[in-house]
Amino acid sequence: MSIRRIGNLGAALLVGLGASVAAAAGIDNYSSVTQERLNNPEPENWLQIRGNYEGWLNSSLDQINTSNVQSLRPVWSRSTGVIEGHQAPPLVNNGVMFVATPMNQLLALDPTTGEQFWKWSREVPEDLFQLHPTSRGPGLYGDRAFFATTDCFLVAIDATTGETIWEVAVDDYKSGYYMTLAPLVVQGTVMVGVSGGEYGIRGYVAAYDAETGNEMWRTYTVPAPGEPGSETWPSDSDAWKTGGGSAWNTGIYDEDTDIVYWGIGNGAPWMGDRGRGGMDNLYTTSVIALNRAEGGIIGHHQYHWNDSWDWDEVSPPIIRELDFGGRTFKALVNVARNGHIFVLEPSPDGPIKFVDAWNYVYSNVVTAIDPTTGRFTYDETHWPGTDKEAQFCPSLWGGKDWPSVSYSPDTDLLYIPANENICSTLEGAAEEYVPGDLYIGVPIPVILGGFSLREGWDHIGEIQAWDITNKTEVWKHKFQYQNWGPILSTGGGLIFAGGTNDHMFRAFDAKSGSLLWEYPTNSGITAPPSTFMVDGVQYISVESGWGVDAERKQDVFRGIIPGFTQHVPQGGVVWTFALP
Repeated sequence: MSIRRIGNLGAALLVGLGASVAAAAGIDNYSSVTQERLNNPEPENWLQIRGNYEGWLNSSLDQINTSNVQSLRPVWSRSTGVIEGHQAPPLVNNGVMFVATPMNQLLALDPTTGEQFWKWSREVPEDLFQLHPTSRGPGLYGDRAFFATTDCFLVAIDATTGETIWEVAVDDYKSGYYMTLAPLVVQGTVMVGVSGGEYGIRGYVAAYDAETGNEMWRTYTVPAPGEPGSETWPSDSDAWKTGGGSAWNTGIYDEDTDIVYWGIGNGAPWMGDRGRGGMDNLYTTSVIALNRAEGGIIGHHQYHWNDSWDWDEVSPPIIRELDFGGRTFKALVNVARNGHIFVLEPSPDGPIKFVDAWNYVYSNVVTAIDPTTGRFTYDETHWPGTDKEAQFCPSLWGGKDWPSVSYSPDTDLLYIPANENICSTLEGAAEEYVPGDLYIGVPIPVILGGFSLREGWDHIGEIQAWDITNKTEVWKHKFQYQNWGPILSTGGGLIFAGGTNDHMFRAFDAKSGSLLWEYPTNSGITAPPSTFMVDGVQYISVESGWGVDAERKQDVFRGIIPGFTQHVPQGGVVWTFALP
C-alpha cells in the first residue's frame, strides 16, 4: 500500500455550519487524482462512481472469475453509523477508500481492513425535508474530494485529512432544492445538478472551479421566455419558473469533444395539462449536451414529451462505439424509465440524432415511434391528467429507475436492472404552487395507492442482458419481487448485483446469466458495487443499506400482493469481499 497515517487530528470544527472531522488520522503519500488518470483509469483503482466517464460500470480485473467466484468471502465489514438508502459505490485511490452515506457523511477507510482514516460530516438542518435522503458518492480530483450535500452545498474536502477547504451554497433548500448526486469533475470543473422537481423548482446543472469554488456557469433545464425551447412552454403563464426538470443523477463526459451529457427529470407538476399546457416542455425528460467549459445546451433528445407519468429520465446514457444498422459510430445508449432502449448518435458540435428505440419491458402507453425524430404517439386512455384517471405500464418507477446499467466490452452486452409487470394508476388534482411545499399535483395517497400488477404476473424484478447491435435480449434472470440494484461487470466474466429484498449480493456468469455465488448481507443493496486491487489482491466492495424508493416499493407490495410480509431492515454497512 502507498499510504501511511500521520497522526490523530481528533474532532475539529471546520469552516461552515456543522462541518466536522471525527477521529481523523491523516494520510501521507496520497496519490493525486489527475485528469489523465480520470481519462484513463487504472484497473486497480475505482476513481469515479461508474468507473469511467463513459458510464460503463465495468472493470477489466479478472483475478475473481467464473472458475473461482464460488470461493468469494467477506474479508471485512463496517457500519457507517447511519440508516436510510445507501446508494454510493466505494471509490478507491491507491490505498484509500471513500464511502459516502446519507446524512451528509463521507468516510475515508483502509480498503483492505475497513479501518477509518477520517470521517467528515455536515449537520443536516432540522427543517430540511427531502423525498430522497441519500448520497451517490463524492467526486475525486487532485488532492480533494467533492461532496454535494442534501441541504444544497458543494464542499471541497481535503482527501488527506477530511478538513473542509471551501464550501459554496448552490441554492436555498428552503425553496425545495436539495442534492443527492455525486459531483462530476472534469479538467478542474466541478459539476452538480439539483433535486427538487417534486417541489416545483426550476432545474439546472451548475459548474464550479475546483480550486476556488467560484461558480463558472449555470444552465437551466427549463428555458425562460425567448430562450431556445421556450416555445414548448405556455407563453401566457410563468409555468417555466416552477417547471421541474431536475438533474439529480450524475452526467457522463466525452473527452474527445469536451461535451457533458446529463439526464433531465420530468416536469412539475406531474400532470402535463396542468400549467404546462399539454405541450412538449423542453428540456424535461431529455438527455442534454452541455459545453463543459462554458455551459449552455448545445444538443438534446427528448425521450417522451409532456410527461404525466413521473418517468423521470435522469439516468444518463453510456457512450460506446456501436455497430448498428450496417454502420459503426459513436453512440449514446440509454435504458429509459419509460420502458424503452434508445440508440442515439451525438455529433462533435452537440446536436443529438435519434437512431432507434424499442421496448425492454411491457408498455401500454406508446402506440408508435417516429422513425426519424423518435417522437412518441400516445394511447390517450393511458395518459393521466387533472381530474382524469388513467392506468399505465410500466409504473411511475419505470422499467428501470436510477440504478445504473453496465456495459462489458468483453461480452459486448448491456446489463439492465429491470422491473416488469407492475403498473400505476394516477389522477391529477389542481394544486397551487407554494415555495418549499410539495408541488406534485397528485395526492400522495393516490400515488402510493395506485399500483397494480399485470394479470398473470409471475415475477417483477429482472436482470436483462442485451446485444444492442442486434436488438436482441440474450438472457434474463428473474426475481419474484423488485430489483433495485445497479450492476458491475468485470474482466473475470462476471456481473455483480444486489437490488432484491432478500439481502443477497450475487455474482452471475456474464455470458449465460447462470447464478454462480450469493451472500446474505445485513440489508438490501441499492448501491453500485465497485472493484479494485491492493497488493495483488482483487476486492469487491458494496454498501448494503435499504431505503428511499426501494423501501417505499416494498410497502406498496404489502397492499397489492396477498401474503407479502417481507421486511428489509434499513442500515448501512460496507461489505468487502476477496478470495481466500
